Amino acid sequence: MSQMIACHQCDAVQRLPQMPNSGVVRCARCGAVLYRKKKNSLDRTLALAITGLIVFCLANSFPFLFMQSDTNVQETTLLSGIRELYAQDMWPVAMLVLLTTIAVPLAQLLVILYLLVPFKLNHRPRFTAPALRFLQAIKPWGMLEVMMLGILVSIVKLSDTADIIPGISLYAFMVLIFVMAAIAATFDPHAIWERLELDR
Repeated sequence: MSQMIACHQCDAVQRLPQMPNSGVVRCARCGAVLYRKKKNSLDRTLALAITGLIVFCLANSFPFLFMQSDTNVQETTLLSGIRELYAQDMWPVAMLVLLTTIAVPLAQLLVILYLLVPFKLNHRPRFTAPALRFLQAIKPWGMLEVMMLGILVSIVKLSDTADIIPGISLYAFMVLIFVMAAIAATFDPHAIWERLELDR
């Protein structure tokens, strides 16, 4: 049974036909792109989500930066930076950093795995609709790129007073940014609904 879809430009409701891989559906009224089918969306997104979870663990398990001034060497991690903000009575900023750079990316990865792993095990995921709504709701709060920009600015400013040595976590964090962007580009909720229809 074909799905109904509303055009985001003119609000015309029309049926979404069956399409081959990489197909495109345009609005019959205004010609806007309604839906662009992504090839092997579920498999590619699952592989990227597993990769993202591994890289996320690396980014939060190793030192982020080493700051060397004379003989004094100080290392920092993502969590220690958040703790330092909290200790300086900047708890709203600390909570915001925790939410946007750790909690939301981890939640996105776990929800995607929750949705896609059952398909690989020939099961139907439960609570599909609430999980997809939750994923859509938290999407704007994932701000890894903003965090990385702030880190780069800090490195430039601190380079005059100390030697800054990147840690493994910094490189893992950079990889995580690209993985999350790739997930956003490949993930196709329509493919999940199509798979559920086929499994009925």
